Amino acid sequence: MTAVIADELTGGPTLPQRRRLLTEVPGPRSRALAARRDAAVPAGLGSAHGVYTAAAGGGVLVDVDGNSFLDFASGIAVTTVGNAAPRVVDGIRAQAGMFTHTCMLATPYENYVEVCERLNELTPGDHDKRTALFNTGSEAVENAVKYARAATGRQSVVVFDHAFHGRTLLTMGMTAKNMPYKSTFGPFAPEVHRVPMAYPYRWPSGPDNAADEAFAQFAMVIDAQLGADEVAAVVVEPIQGEGGFIVPAPGFLARVAAFCRDRGIVFVADEVQSGIARTGDWFASEHEGLVPDLVVSAKGLAGGMPLAAVTGRAEIMDAAHQGGIGGTYSGNPLACAAALGVFDTIEADRLLARAREIGDTFVGELRMIAADSGRIGDIRGRGAMIAAEFVSDADKTPDKAAVAEVVRVCRDQGVLLLTAGTYGNVLRFLPPLTMSDEQLADGLGVLRDAIAAL
Repeated sequence: MTAVIADELTGGPTLPQRRRLLTEVPGPRSRALAARRDAAVPAGLGSAHGVYTAAAGGGVLVDVDGNSFLDFASGIAVTTVGNAAPRVVDGIRAQAGMFTHTCMLATPYENYVEVCERLNELTPGDHDKRTALFNTGSEAVENAVKYARAATGRQSVVVFDHAFHGRTLLTMGMTAKNMPYKSTFGPFAPEVHRVPMAYPYRWPSGPDNAADEAFAQFAMVIDAQLGADEVAAVVVEPIQGEGGFIVPAPGFLARVAAFCRDRGIVFVADEVQSGIARTGDWFASEHEGLVPDLVVSAKGLAGGMPLAAVTGRAEIMDAAHQGGIGGTYSGNPLACAAALGVFDTIEADRLLARAREIGDTFVGELRMIAADSGRIGDIRGRGAMIAAEFVSDADKTPDKAAVAEVVRVCRDQGVLLLTAGTYGNVLRFLPPLTMSDEQLADGLGVLRDAIAAL
């Protein structure tokens, strides 16, 4: 390894926060690792960019060839407080020196309780709450359904078009998109039913009708087709993630929540991607004035450590029988220590406000790019969770090829992006909230040039 690369591998906050390219992308070391990967790892585990990480810190990722990238993806909304954030690293280091595992179900520990207390405080509503910790967003969503079924004695679960809830058997069935998430993996768990999402940009009769018409269809399906007294839970992402950062039409979610309350249905907010400061509030539900019965969090919760949670009304969370919920690694002490570091970092560094500032920067720049390019049909999102939907004509034909090309060109110029959307035609932007204005401007300049080159 060259001295230049070794110098970059300090990682964490000491890593130079700049974009720099030393080789073609992917470079020779990344290509060599890709060959090793092909021989050792199943083909079904994809790779969005083909560059192999050697170090990361703040908003920068350095690959094994010494190329330094601006990370507008945050490990899919995970490193919200920056990669290797100091309080997160310090918490993990201190905890690892005491113990790495005992299992909460066997001999519990204090920082599990502390994380639960903090989530009980931070999630919407001032009612009595309980929190249970898990490993992944999928696992937490599945357990939210278990809690709802135990509390209501009902079985059916209602989800929405364009939803993504995970890759377990139940959450695959709850997820809308077939390829790549569901194809060839069925049959799926029963009693999952889908209703329309109030997707303003693509609502057939126009965005002004989306809330009313989508709600009418939602209510009809539950009351007339399923029977409300058979429905345990309605599960919805307040901003749909993999579906394309769809922000539901104004008022739609509030009406859905009120409908659920009137019929004794558990209203579950899947905030796996949108929670933990990403949108400029602790949870995206707050933008809608929602107080969900259950809130699911993961991704940004522990700064890169595997941790997820279900937080909700005490009477629902206490409904499951003892021993019915849990897992060997759920709420691992290292992950809990990391989560406490995340909470402290968001509060101490005023990252809620920073998320809103980042969102304003992205939206302003994307509007100028859209006016110049004619390629972007819709710009949407909240805080540092912003998306641009690409279309090829006035009929809103999805332009997946354009998005793929922009991602490739940006990667080759040192900016990492992710795609999303049911049609694969959405660019999603998830920068760490610690990114500087200079880093944002540099990355957005690369994006502007990549779209202009189309």
